[in-house]
Amino acid sequence: MFAALRRTLPVLAALPGVVQFATPAWGQSQATVLEEVLVTARKRDETIQNVPVTENVFTQQAIEAAGIESPRDFVAMVPNMTLVEVQNVGNSFITIRGISQARNSEPSVAVLVDGVLETNPYQFDQELTDIREIEVLKGPQGALYGRNAIGGAILIHTADPSDYFSGAVRVGVGNGVSEKAQVAVSGPIDSTGTLKYRASLNYYDTDGYRENSYLNRKADPYRDYSGRLRLLWKPSEQWSADLRALFDRVETTAYYYIIPRANEASVFSDFSTPPNANDVTSPIQNNNLGTDTRDVTDVALKLDHSLGGGTLTAVSDYNRTKEIDTGDAFDFRPIPTSLLYFFTGGVPAALGGPFDQSQSQFIDVTTYSQELRFTSPKIGGFSWIAGGYYVHTERFISTDNLVDRGQGVPAVYETPLVDPANPFATNTNATFLSDSQNNNAWAVFGDAIYEFTKQFELDAAIRYDEDERQNTTRTPTAFLPPATLGTAHTGEVRKHTFDAAQPKGTLRYKPTDNLTFYGGWSRGFRSGGFNQTGVGAVAAASGHLGVHDLFNAEIAETWEVGAKSEFLDRRLSANAALYYTDSHNGYFFYFDANTSTQNLGNLDARYKGGELELTARATNWLDLYANFGYTDGKVTHMEDPTVIGNKPPLLTKNTVNAGFQVHEPLGGGVNGVLRLDYQMIGRTWWDPYNVTDRDPINLLDARAGVEADRWSVTAWSKNLTNKIYNAEFSPGGFLWRALPRQYGVEFGYRF
Repeated sequence: MFAALRRTLPVLAALPGVVQFATPAWGQSQATVLEEVLVTARKRDETIQNVPVTENVFTQQAIEAAGIESPRDFVAMVPNMTLVEVQNVGNSFITIRGISQARNSEPSVAVLVDGVLETNPYQFDQELTDIREIEVLKGPQGALYGRNAIGGAILIHTADPSDYFSGAVRVGVGNGVSEKAQVAVSGPIDSTGTLKYRASLNYYDTDGYRENSYLNRKADPYRDYSGRLRLLWKPSEQWSADLRALFDRVETTAYYYIIPRANEASVFSDFSTPPNANDVTSPIQNNNLGTDTRDVTDVALKLDHSLGGGTLTAVSDYNRTKEIDTGDAFDFRPIPTSLLYFFTGGVPAALGGPFDQSQSQFIDVTTYSQELRFTSPKIGGFSWIAGGYYVHTERFISTDNLVDRGQGVPAVYETPLVDPANPFATNTNATFLSDSQNNNAWAVFGDAIYEFTKQFELDAAIRYDEDERQNTTRTPTAFLPPATLGTAHTGEVRKHTFDAAQPKGTLRYKPTDNLTFYGGWSRGFRSGGFNQTGVGAVAAASGHLGVHDLFNAEIAETWEVGAKSEFLDRRLSANAALYYTDSHNGYFFYFDANTSTQNLGNLDARYKGGELELTARATNWLDLYANFGYTDGKVTHMEDPTVIGNKPPLLTKNTVNAGFQVHEPLGGGVNGVLRLDYQMIGRTWWDPYNVTDRDPINLLDARAGVEADRWSVTAWSKNLTNKIYNAEFSPGGFLWRALPRQYGVEFGYRF
């Protein structure tokens, strides 16, 4: 009975930190032998039990069983890892063990797709279609994965092209008038099978889930079109070429934040309501629906050449990401009840009123990267990797405050709207800032592993990064903030070079086949950069300390010990890790309402904590998992001395991830499946001032359905209990409401 689980459930017990109750993929045999799951945490294929890295893995079967379709889905099952979804498309913030990111910042984790580093954080939040495996590595991984792997690394592997023609289709509908469709096909192109392909398309559309009470319509319609193509050519045993292309377009809305007031019924009664991250009663009521459109194009080529003494690999990548946002500005209300309208006394029509503000931001980022590395075989217990990396980045950003007279918000790109012939001439600029960046970064790295005995292994790695950044002020002189006059000008060029070594040392002790201990020290690096020209002077004039036109690079040093274990004939796995991190020049976010710019400052912080992960095959039909994470931290230095001792930004003190899956044969080759996943996100602090924190959040996802050899029907729900909470709190009191309950049904078919 329940033979369908006999192949996968023993594997679960063998996978430390693997939160997966994976039913066999459709059409697979009911094998009972133990399967070895391979990971690439050290850029070589190894079994997860042998890798001295705290790692969570989701196989293709687990991805299907859990309904993982976006980054938030797998993050919800990883301890000490949280995802803050924000309004900007693709700009979600990953926090691992306290190390976080902010708008316009470098990410806190390195994200690699098929071994290619994503060079732009706006790429991250995409639909996960046709994925073979996801690996989450915790702690600094910069020695192998470079700058920005300061908190960890996420390795996403897409499905490989197949030797024969095959495919899959998945369609579904849900609340919010949502619909989705996914299709993937794969097979050989030539008769010899040396050239193979895999192509997939994804479509998702919804009218939205959050209500705008002023416009009397949904605030968050969303549409996503994306596609992937892989071509794999292997002309000989020595050579292979893997070409990967991606396009993704998202169309949605923007800037429907909430800034609560003590009395929402009164127009001018109180603008001094203390910030409260737990306010879930204030409505969304911006008078401009706004737009947010993002386009991503990515093309990568990976070449492998097997030599007598190892493998030479070259990885080339081109990426372009463009995003334009338009919508309301502070305080995101209808004109007659807005803060600006109140303070201007309700400007009469004869004087150009009534009005408040709207905003527009345009970002255009193009990157070219190249990696070359050599991987040796294991000879006499010794193996090594050495290589180099280069990336060139061109980035343009403009931020525009406009006068909003209720006539819509135009998109502003490279130049301000000042032409009277423009149809939006009455929607004129109040402020306009723009900058371009031309950045070049390079690195060299190496990793050496020596196995003294079958029990002891030493892994020593190091990477040196140098990041040269050049920022050119594109703001017309007439629009430069008054505080910068005499110190800034159009065409001004600012340059700065950030560099750091990222060493890592790990010792592994494996006394038995089912027990592994490891410990080590590592240093991570995240590059600094430029805020928009003039922001530092504006921040200083308003009394905000620690924000300058330049923000520094972050260095984080981590000590860690951990253990991986298996018991009860590999039916139970128990894994634990403890860590201590000292971060210097970590990021914090500062929003300047005067210019609607999003900026970064620096602070020092310390973090400590640990994880406990349990996975069990309780019976032949019931599987369980439970993960616990704890992180504590405090600010140890900042220019504003009043924040020292506070909690660092986006720190979540506790996380719990738990769930079960039941897999029941119903007869006739049909199985019934029931799955529940629970997530507790503990108390969360949002900024270094700790003006407010969010109470713990409890979320429940559910899936139930039937499946056969080639088809499946599944009913699903995310946030099953309809927990209403705020996904984000930004400095300045900005709230963004999380998604309410979602539910639907989907049908899948393989051929």
